[in-house]
Amino acid sequence: MKTGLVVGKFAPLHKGHEFLLQKATDEADNLVVLVYDAPDVTGVPIFVRAGWVRALYPKAVIIEGVNPPPRDVWTPERTREHEEFIKHLVSPYHITHVFSSEAYGALLAQALGAEHVQIQKVTEGAGNLSATFIRNHPEARKFVSARVYHDMQNYGDVL
Repeated sequence: MKTGLVVGKFAPLHKGHEFLLQKATDEADNLVVLVYDAPDVTGVPIFVRAGWVRALYPKAVIIEGVNPPPRDVWTPERTREHEEFIKHLVSPYHITHVFSSEAYGALLAQALGAEHVQIQKVTEGAGNLSATFIRNHPEARKFVSARVYHDMQNYGDVL
């Protein structure tokens, strides 16, 4: 039985995230999604961002990772703190695979004793798509759903 993990802030949930989540859904028997709290990055509360993922992937287990360690500087010690934070939250689910398109995925998989599944970032028609780009460029709204964009507007996450 393959239990996959996807970790992200989803600030906002965009087409690249959806591609990653769909790949994980297709390849895993069970999917766990950890939505990181990120008040320093987005005004959209974690429960709203987790709701976006729940709406698209109702069979997935969605964990709201509140009060994570700081993300100010990535030292080996800080990385371990994040690994322990994640381990604590996902330990009941016996993660066998970590799905990611970021460099941290392999390290996280190793820390969890899981296999890393590297997913290529969506680039066709999207350039170097990132949540930061979407928050800072209103013309990028085509990469998020109407619901997500509406919530971004409501919480002041759109220029």
